[in-house]
Amino acid sequence: MASHFRFTPILLVVVVLAALVAWLYVPQGEEQKRRQMQASPVKVVVASEQPFEVTVEALGTAVANEAVIITAQSTDVVAQVHFNDGQLVEAGQLLVSLNSREEQARVKELGINLDEANRQLSRIRNLARENVASAQLLDEQQARVDALQAQLEVAKTRLAELEIHAPFSGQLGIRRVSPGALVTPGTQITTLDDLHQVKVDFSVAELHLASLKAGQQVFATSAAWPGETFVGTIASIDSRIDPVSRAVQVRAIIDNPDLRLRPGMLLRILIQKQVVNSLVIPESAIVPIQDNHFVYIVTPENKAHRQQVTIGLRKPGLVQISQGLKGGEKVVVEGALRLGEDSQVRILEN
Repeated sequence: MASHFRFTPILLVVVVLAALVAWLYVPQGEEQKRRQMQASPVKVVVASEQPFEVTVEALGTAVANEAVIITAQSTDVVAQVHFNDGQLVEAGQLLVSLNSREEQARVKELGINLDEANRQLSRIRNLARENVASAQLLDEQQARVDALQAQLEVAKTRLAELEIHAPFSGQLGIRRVSPGALVTPGTQITTLDDLHQVKVDFSVAELHLASLKAGQQVFATSAAWPGETFVGTIASIDSRIDPVSRAVQVRAIIDNPDLRLRPGMLLRILIQKQVVNSLVIPESAIVPIQDNHFVYIVTPENKAHRQQVTIGLRKPGLVQISQGLKGGEKVVVEGALRLGEDSQVRILEN
């Protein structure tokens, strides 16, 4: 017996409702899944207030605390050299002896003559007490003694000029002469530098003048010693500002006990001006568009919102935000270039 399927109105309503439910919910679930898969991966930081050091940066060249070029004072032949290249010497230490045989003989001759003149003076003085010698004779002998004494002092000075001594303690440079060489006034024998401290002269813009003072700490770095920081103090500030560059010259003194800093080194100087509490974010979060600056903020719905901000001071890797951002907001620091307004994002763990 054949059965007949009857298409009733109730069944029609059920079929329509089922189709409507499938159309409403199934595509949305797939769309949501697709959107989640297309969400841009980003890294974020939470904007917060923190101490921000306001610093002044400058470049300077190191010079020795004291520096001279060792030269001869007269023309003569080098008899002996008493130092080696790069040697550390003390103040007054003998460096070079020039040929001094003639001067030594002259000093010896004048010494003998002076002794004889003094003996004659003593004899005439005794005779004058007994009224045997005249006062004129006594005066003439006294004048002869004084003249010989002056000549001896000149000869000793000439002899001393033939010995070259270190004027202060320090490190010698490369030796430029050898025994037997003829030197003249101005001939460079070597250099001498006091490196226990180095001076650094640098320029600072006049707008920072009010924050500079003698005794203030400075921090110096050199490409020769990466990762090392040398601490010094401001020794003096020039009394004038350059009318062309609008900068003031500053001199700092840096202790150099291990002699790692050398004259001529280029040093990067950092001066801490002040420390302020302000909203600070990584510099990589800033998206510049023409003359404006923007950041992307992640909303609670995991969407990107582009926000214009006003930046303040900068330092390596960080930037101060003065307007446009509040503490606690999540700011995109990596992946911002792939984002647009209301872009779906997926936050990656740092």
